[in-house]
Amino acid sequence: WYHDNLTRHAAEALLLSNGQDGSYLLRKSNEREDLYSLSVRGKDSVKHFHVEHTGTSFKFGFNEFCSLKELVMHFANQPLIGSETGTLIVLKHPYPRQVEEPSIYESVRVHTAMQTGRTESDLVPNAPSLGTKEGYLIKQGKIVKNWKTRWFTLHRNELKYFKDQTATEPIRALDLTECSAVQFDYSQERVNCFCLVFPLRTYYLCAKTGIEADEWIKILRWKLSQIRKQLEERNATLSS
Repeated sequence: WYHDNLTRHAAEALLLSNGQDGSYLLRKSNEREDLYSLSVRGKDSVKHFHVEHTGTSFKFGFNEFCSLKELVMHFANQPLIGSETGTLIVLKHPYPRQVEEPSIYESVRVHTAMQTGRTESDLVPNAPSLGTKEGYLIKQGKIVKNWKTRWFTLHRNELKYFKDQTATEPIRALDLTECSAVQFDYSQERVNCFCLVFPLRTYYLCAKTGIEADEWIKILRWKLSQIRKQLEERNATLSS
């Protein structure tokens, strides 16, 4: 469950896509060399906690531990205070590091062998791949600016929307390699809206809750960052 150079954004995408309440992982902090970040999913959000490595111990708030294993065992039984509002999060499910980036993009699976006793090969065929998401969103029409509920699915670099969850053929498939930005939108009368900017059209979507909108934005932005990263690597290879 130690993910070395995993970024904050990628950690959130991993835990929100494939994790569950209480899933956690440890990564290097972007702020200082002697800091680690413990990223923990609590319901529909991810909290990040600093862990300081003193050289001989690990400091977490007012507590000090001889090893990371000791820290995790401690907080598996005593809830973390995850926010100023008093949200309690318990470390329940370590999120193991199976592959290195950038193969994480398509290859990471949720493996709960530690909790279930099953082997990794038992779990992989049925586990969802990273970066997949689906759910109902309300979409604004292109010509008639009315709002209709549509079923959206996100897989690889495609965001498809259907008339409803039972429909087999999508109304449209959006190629995210052509998308330039994903952001919250406050220009609509509705709340919890965000937009996807394409060369010929900007799509306006609304979620039921702010948390759900934030979750869609985070994973879509992460997708775009991975697409840009792959493009830069491809261009660098061609130029060399």
